[in-house]
Amino acid sequence: MSSNVKIESRIPLAVTAALLLAVGVISTAHADEQVRSETVKFEDLNVGTPSGVQTLYDRIHAAAKRVCSDGDPLQQIAAGACARKAEASAIAKVGLPQLTAFYQKKTGGRSQPLIATR
Repeated sequence: MSSNVKIESRIPLAVTAALLLAVGVISTAHADEQVRSETVKFEDLNVGTPSGVQTLYDRIHAAAKRVCSDGDPLQQIAAGACARKAEASAIAKVGLPQLTAFYQKKTGGRSQPLIATR
């Protein structure tokens, strides 16, 4: 198991306020997107303990927010959805059942379904 996980997000480089208001949803499936990522390291954590799992979750959660945030208040809703998706994807990539269980408990089942196997 690798003790690094990469958080990725696709953020449109140019979205106008008029388009945002007219459509209401930002699609991230454009050719002019910038892929941003951040590696979350956790080799210093004991992920076999509840505190280690929580610390790893906190790091992934914070990284997902940083990767998806671009500071534009008009894109706050899209940034929140992006962060949730990036977080779920990263947690699935790690593949730790304890982390998956913690994540599902933390999100109250509102997140994407995750499957983690060892």
